[in-house]
Amino acid sequence: MQNRLFPVILSGGSGTRLWPLSRSSLPKQLLALHGASTMIQETVQRAQLPGTAPPILLCNDDHRFLVAEQMHDIGVTPSAIVLEPQGRNTAPAAAVAALVAAEQEPGSLVLLLPSDHVVTNLEAFRRSVEIATHAAELGSVVTFGMTPTKPETGYGYVQRGTALDGVAGAFKVARFVEKPNLETAAGYVAAGDYYWNGGMFMFRADVLLDEIGRHVPDILPPVKEAIAKAARDLDFVRLDAESFARAPNISIDYAVMERTDRAAIVPCSIGWSDVGSWSSLWEIREQDAAGNVLHGDVIAHDTKDTFAHSEKTLTALVGVEDLIVVTTKDAVLVADKARAQDVKAIVDRLKAADRSEPMEHTTVFRPWGSYETVDKGDRFLVNHIMIKPGGRISLHMHHHRAEHWIVVQGTARVTCGEKVSILHENESTYIPLGEKHRLENPGRDLLRLIEVQSGPYLGGDDIMRFENAYARAPAPSSS
Repeated sequence: MQNRLFPVILSGGSGTRLWPLSRSSLPKQLLALHGASTMIQETVQRAQLPGTAPPILLCNDDHRFLVAEQMHDIGVTPSAIVLEPQGRNTAPAAAVAALVAAEQEPGSLVLLLPSDHVVTNLEAFRRSVEIATHAAELGSVVTFGMTPTKPETGYGYVQRGTALDGVAGAFKVARFVEKPNLETAAGYVAAGDYYWNGGMFMFRADVLLDEIGRHVPDILPPVKEAIAKAARDLDFVRLDAESFARAPNISIDYAVMERTDRAAIVPCSIGWSDVGSWSSLWEIREQDAAGNVLHGDVIAHDTKDTFAHSEKTLTALVGVEDLIVVTTKDAVLVADKARAQDVKAIVDRLKAADRSEPMEHTTVFRPWGSYETVDKGDRFLVNHIMIKPGGRISLHMHHHRAEHWIVVQGTARVTCGEKVSILHENESTYIPLGEKHRLENPGRDLLRLIEVQSGPYLGGDDIMRFENAYARAPAPSSS
């Protein structure tokens, strides 16, 4: 390999298409939907090819600690974790990737991958990347064309053109086409030279920057400025928000691929799915003899071709077929499998009603661990708090609530006013309203507590922090 290859993983997503399991605070790429690892972990692992650099990850600020922790769990130290202050689509993201990679090594190659796709044929993926590498080294901007297995109206298509000189298995792009109707899609599949646009790209960093400058010149100045003014905190590169906001909101397909004369395609059959709906997840998961995919505490009787997922709650199905049934701790989804894409309409209605279900799970993840709301009512709220070894909640206070903490596992160091004390299992303490306090786990084991909040107002914005241990944004949030 002549040029060093940087895998760049795009981790955006709003958590709508696989609701209620996926939420804004925990989108599908951070979930284990197809195996033991999460989707972003699987993406990073399959991109670790011989000679590649550690990955560059682009994600939003809210997910930064989860992304970093999931990389730590698989033993990966990224080249950089770049935080986008807001989503500006894939063209500005690709420009960031090219600039960051070129900064580390001029002439580098970039393999741009979504973090939320499934690839089951890893050997075919590696062969396709090798072909794309040769094409990119010669100056092509390469897209990976997924061999269609059926007429699909939910994807754009790419038509293969003439063979690319000097690179066996790569072709020039004849044209890109928008999502077709069913009849047109069937014609594309029958023609044999059309492929699904899978959103995966390979390019030399300098070539992409030249093409962006040629076709969409207003992208580069704000992106370069956002990088130049970026803040570094902990393991993260935080792009300057004001600069990045001026970048056009445009995809790499529209900005570059449909305009450049350097577009190439590598057709591939890699067992690909974008897991764009519950029905697509049903298709790629192993089904039982009746065509069912059952996960969790599910009992099915006389049930066919159904996907059922249950978290901690018994879900029983009788005499149904072609359904999606998803049960979480705070929501239940029942949908016709053929209309799984319409889940987004429910999420939109929930957002319009200013409900919390599209945003947060009952379990909320924080840099120090997590907390789960167990029960709530008038003037009280009960949380199950879990703090990782070495984790601590920032010193803070509340104006409208008092708190009771009961240690059920591990050891807690509690600061309450000027007093610091150690609590062990089955011991408890009281935090009066208005008192500065902090909770830490000084041990090597998980710390678990039951917290009971009481008071006239229990909103998450009733908090005043006196330190910022995790370089948080200043907006109020739960402790």
